[in-house]
Amino acid sequence: MTTVGLLCPGHAAEDDFPRIEMLLGTDVRLPLVHADMGEPDRLAEGVAELRLAGAECVVWASASGSFMYGWDGAHEHTRALAVAAGLPASSTSFAFAHAVRALGVGRVAVAAGYPRDVTDRFVAFLKAAGTEVVSDGAGGPDLAGGPAGDGGEADSREEVMELARAADHPDAQAVLLPDTALHTVAYLPELEESLGKPVLTANQVTVWEGLRLTERRARGRGLGALFAGPE
Repeated sequence: MTTVGLLCPGHAAEDDFPRIEMLLGTDVRLPLVHADMGEPDRLAEGVAELRLAGAECVVWASASGSFMYGWDGAHEHTRALAVAAGLPASSTSFAFAHAVRALGVGRVAVAAGYPRDVTDRFVAFLKAAGTEVVSDGAGGPDLAGGPAGDGGEADSREEVMELARAADHPDAQAVLLPDTALHTVAYLPELEESLGKPVLTANQVTVWEGLRLTERRARGRGLGALFAGPE
């Protein structure tokens, strides 16, 4: 049994995680606790609850809640979480950087409904990780309710597909959807088939990153190219 603890700052698409758990099989658990990295008391309660659940690592399940600090600031943010949890820790932002590297791609398109200034921060974060962004969807439809990840408009299959298609570029080797507040897991197979390339989504890479921290290589049908390799 592998247990990846997830720490979420808000309520939105967290029901993606039970879906991932189901697709990965019965020996992966994904306990989730809501907490705020900016409030030490709530953070301490959250990591304590995850430790009691048997978490072997903790992942801060927020992209903008990490990359907005910049590359160096995001590292400090993650180190603070690791110290608080007493466990290996990471975030959705670093999950994207590591997943892109694992797929062996160097050029990506970013499909985000963030405002331009927020998207630029994510692009800069990816650049610091050595990834070239050839296209982005800044200013597109805000399907996730904004970068804070507190939820908003209900996202549909058609909206998610359109968001990804609009941001895609012929030179992109993969398409990234960074909103943890966006439901994407159910659409991963269709997204990759439609675009003809790997698709990385926030909740998908968040779980993959936790498994990477535990040195567990898992595969799951319906979870895209990232989980398609041999176990």
